[in-house]
Amino acid sequence: MKTMVIAGAGKGLGLSLAKRFGEEGFQIALVARNAENLQSMTAGLKEKGIEASYFIADVSNKDQMQKAVSDIKAKYGRIDVMEFSPASRGTMPATALEVTAENTREYFENVVIGAINVVNSIVPDMVERGEGALLFTSGLSAMYPIPMLSNVGISMAGLRNYVANLHAALSPRGILVVHRPLGVLIKAGTGAVNDPDVIADMWYDAYVKKLDGEEEYPKGVTPKTMMF
Repeated sequence: MKTMVIAGAGKGLGLSLAKRFGEEGFQIALVARNAENLQSMTAGLKEKGIEASYFIADVSNKDQMQKAVSDIKAKYGRIDVMEFSPASRGTMPATALEVTAENTREYFENVVIGAINVVNSIVPDMVERGEGALLFTSGLSAMYPIPMLSNVGISMAGLRNYVANLHAALSPRGILVVHRPLGVLIKAGTGAVNDPDVIADMWYDAYVKKLDGEEEYPKGVTPKTMMF
């Protein structure tokens, strides 16, 4: 069986991804800080017949992330797919004139440093095998300046740059690297493009068809047409 790691897993998109890939036979390893949420998610997946486990780690903490990956490999063997989409930790978005080191640092640590820690823990084995997939979910502020999300955009743009460089380095080595900036406010139960189940379908399709590189979701969305 293949194994998928969802880094920064939450009850929205993370859970939908776990269900979608789990339904296709993947073993699911959920990584996040909130033990209660992880326990609930894992129990729900197992009720659906999906093999799943949780591993408590803060993605911005290198040692915790390395320990989590080591534990995942000890339980499931190799890691085939990683999806990264850590949620914010409560810091409010800020305009450019409201940006401070404090309200920017947390996003940066969670998004950029978190991505680096996750990738550095997982990718060496993928490089050795010459296969694997790294999936990154961000927001549209990675691509466009969005005034009300100035502090968020600094980190999202940094993540975008990092992922683009990963793509250039890893694609020739047989590793799929995909970035999807979302131009929607995720809301469950709509059945529309902002439904996490629909977004999870998009991600599985990108993985199966090896649609690497970057593309905004939904295709063609701009800050003026974002779905809130």
